[in-house]
Amino acid sequence: MFADTLDTVLATSPTLMRRPRLTSASAPLTRDIAVVNEFGEQSSVAIPAERDLTVYVDKRELVTLMTLGAHPEWLVLGYLLNQRLVTSIDEIESVTVDWEVGAAAVTTRRGIERIEERTARRVVTTGCGQGSVFGGLMDEIDRIVLPPEAVLRQSELYRIVNAIRLKESTYKSAGSVHACALFDGDQLQLFVEDVGRHNAVDTIAGWMALQYPQVPPARRVFYTTGRLTSEMVIKAAQMQVPVVVSRSGITQMGQEVAQRVGLCAVGRATHTRFLCFANPHRLLHDAVPPLQTVRSPQD
Repeated sequence: MFADTLDTVLATSPTLMRRPRLTSASAPLTRDIAVVNEFGEQSSVAIPAERDLTVYVDKRELVTLMTLGAHPEWLVLGYLLNQRLVTSIDEIESVTVDWEVGAAAVTTRRGIERIEERTARRVVTTGCGQGSVFGGLMDEIDRIVLPPEAVLRQSELYRIVNAIRLKESTYKSAGSVHACALFDGDQLQLFVEDVGRHNAVDTIAGWMALQYPQVPPARRVFYTTGRLTSEMVIKAAQMQVPVVVSRSGITQMGQEVAQRVGLCAVGRATHTRFLCFANPHRLLHDAVPPLQTVRSPQD
C-alpha cells in the first residue's frame, strides 16, 4: 500500500524504531450455532463471536472491552490514544493479547502520569460495546484544529458509499455488528467491524498510529454505520479527520460539536442520498443525483 518499506522507514526514522511490540492475536469473527425457525425446522447460522478483553496497563486493570477480536492490539492502542491516556505510541513498550485469559497486557515505557486521577471520572456514553469514556467529553476540544483546506467532492462521497456497499463483511454473513472505514479521498485504506462502533473507530486509530507514511489529514474521510454522537465526532476530530460519513443520523450534541470543530458531518448516506449536517462548505457539489433520489418533505 505504501511506497516505503518498513525496513527503509525504520532505518531512516529513529522515532519509528520505538514502535511497540505487538502480538497478533486475531480471533475468529463468527461462530456457527443451531437455530430453529418459525416452522420448527433446524438449521445452522453464523453469529458474531463477541468476547471480553480486559486491558491491563502496567499490571493495573483499566477497562474491559466487548469485541469481536479481529485486531485486538490495534484496538487497545487506539483506545489509549482516543481516551487521551497516551499521546503517542512511542509511550507504549508492548501490547500482549492472550485470549485464553481474555486479557491485553500493556507495558508503557515510563508509566502513565496521574493514571488514577485521570481514570477516576467516567462518562457513560451511547456507545455499544464500550459504554464509557474517561474524563470530560469536551476536555481540550477547542485545541483541535482540522485542516481548513480539506474538502470532499460529492462524486467521491458516492464512490465511498458504493465501496462500503460492495464490501464483503461480517454484517452481510452474520449481522449484529458495526463497521467503520478510513478513506484517502475515495480510496479505501482500512475496513473494520466490531460489536460496537467505538471499538471499530479505536481499532482504526490504533492502525493509523502505526502507519508510515500516514494518509494526509486533509485527505482523511471516515465512514461509520453508526450514528454520529458527540463522542464519535470528538474521536474523529482527535484523529485529525475533517470529514465523517454515516449511514445513520446525528444527535444534537454531535451536530454542535462537529460545527464547533469544523468537521463536515454527512449522514443518512445511502446510494446517492445524503444529508450534510455540519460544515457543508467542505462538500463540493460536482455531481447531480438522479431525480428519483430527491427527498420528499416527509423523508
